[in-house]
This record gives sequence, structure tokens and C-alpha cells, in this order.
Amino acid sequence: MATTLITGANRGIGLALARQFTARGDDVIAVCRTSSDALDATGARVEAGIDVTDEAAVAALATKLRDVRLDLLVLNAGILERDSLSTLAVDAFRRQIEVNTLGPLLVVHALRDRLADGGKVALITSRMGSMEDNTSGGYYGYRASKAALNAIGKSLSVDLAPRGISVVLLHPGYVATEMVGGSGDVTPEQAATQLIARIDALVPAQTGTFQHANGTSLPW
Repeated sequence: MATTLITGANRGIGLALARQFTARGDDVIAVCRTSSDALDATGARVEAGIDVTDEAAVAALATKLRDVRLDLLVLNAGILERDSLSTLAVDAFRRQIEVNTLGPLLVVHALRDRLADGGKVALITSRMGSMEDNTSGGYYGYRASKAALNAIGKSLSVDLAPRGISVVLLHPGYVATEMVGGSGDVTPEQAATQLIARIDALVPAQTGTFQHANGTSLPW
């Protein structure tokens, strides 16, 4: 039985992942700032009150999990602020960097000794962090935060390789979540199913790759 930790698990993609991982029999640790009735109903172990940008809170989580061996980390917590060249908001830009970029790195750093050799790390990123794929501009903070996350994921793949830990950067698709106002091409449940398929199929030879949830490779 695998033990999986998911951040941002109280709604959207994170909640759908928690449901599907628990339904198949995994031990799931669902990390979030505030839980939800839907998350509580999954049967996952809920660790609420964890802001991934708060070093003390993340360190406290690592202490609580000192006897747990994690087979999989899914770094899913994230935020999106809409901006353009004319509506740039520096505070919102910084917040996206803190949550989308530094947050996942802080969690991996804190839990690195809890992660089992041969385990996996999945970072939920976005194709909006791709340089080559950017043909529409805008979204300065979000794009920058995800591009930086992609760079971090690549470095993690190198640093964790000696322990046989595989790292993958996954774009879930345009998912109909609260973060995007409910619009989207796929439901959270559909996205979660595809993401889990990519994670299950991940082997060390693929570590450090940037993939769409549908299995296609994405350009940096």
C-alpha cells in the first residue's frame, strides 16, 4: 500500500486526487490551509492549517510525519491572478511566486528525509510556464511562477536521482475549478484520472520531464 501526500487537497484537482488515491486503497495525507466537508469525507488523513509558504508550518508538518515514509508527493497547491501589462499588480505577482514556486520547494525540502528511496514527486505546473508555448502574453505573475517551478522541478530531478526518486512536471489541462471560475475543458475528476495515470507510469528514465496529463510532452 502506497502512502501519498497531496498539497492543496481541500478542493479542485487536489480533492479529486485525494478521492481517487484513497478509493484505490492508498494511504493519503491531505494537506491544506482549511479542510472541507468533501475532503473530510474521503477518509484521508487531513493535515489542515498548513500554508505552504509558511516555513514554520511546513517544518511542523515534517515533524508530525517523522514516522511516515512517503512513496509519493503531489505538489498541487497553487493560485492564479489575472494580470496584463496594463493591470500589473506587484503584490499579486509576489504572492504567486511564493505559493506556486517557493511553496512546493519548501515542502520537498522539509519532507526530503520522509520520502522513500525509489519514490516519486509530481509537481502540478502549467503549460503557461512554457516559453515556447506562450503565444498570447499576459498573466505575468502566473507564467513566471510556473516557469520558475519548472526550473525547480528539473533541479529536483537531478538532486534526487541518486536516491532513485523520479520527478515529473505535469500540466493538468484546462480544468474547470474554482481557480478559473468554473470554466474549463475537463473536470477535476477527469484531470485527476489522467494525472494519476502519468504518475503511475513514471519511471526513472522519465525524471525531469514536462508532460501534459494526456501523456504528450510539452516544450520548455
